[in-house]
Amino acid sequence: MLIDTVVVGQLENNVYIISQPGRDDAVLVDPGSDGEKIRQRLGTRQVKAILLTHGHWDHTGALKDFPGVPIYMHQRDRIMLEDDFLGMDPQGISARPQPTDFVAEGQELEMAGLSIQVLHTPGHSPGSVCYRMGDTLFTGDTLFLNDYGRTDLPGGSQAQMRASLRRLFTLHGCSFYPGHGPGGTIK
Repeated sequence: MLIDTVVVGQLENNVYIISQPGRDDAVLVDPGSDGEKIRQRLGTRQVKAILLTHGHWDHTGALKDFPGVPIYMHQRDRIMLEDDFLGMDPQGISARPQPTDFVAEGQELEMAGLSIQVLHTPGHSPGSVCYRMGDTLFTGDTLFLNDYGRTDLPGGSQAQMRASLRRLFTLHGCSFYPGHGPGGTIK
């Protein structure tokens, strides 16, 4: 599996382009902003799907730059794409493209030659999810290197975050790729 990281926006969001060697398609995780920068990194690869770890603006701002691409997210964060307050959008750019598909705990997705497992990890937001591909975990704002996502935003929950983190810490040996900053390995 190939993982290209593109850092975008004022909050330095990590956008991940995930593909398999020898294939001309890819999956995007959390296209936060700067669609042109993401497209340049894609090169000739075609985006088959966009996976959202949650609905905050800094992870969804470039959705409009990929029209017609299926968008996957958890149902409980859908409202964040419609409501600037809940989506924490400081610029007030509402009405982002809506998801085409909703993911749920334990769901298995097959796309672009990738096998993807959905883990529902609420705490940062009600619909926060992580996407697991083998021993690789895309954690959004659930888990950072030596930290975790805020729980004081609308819909956040410290109790849910503790439960989600306990769950992730059972995934020994997984490399994790967070929504911001460098990643690491769950030990």
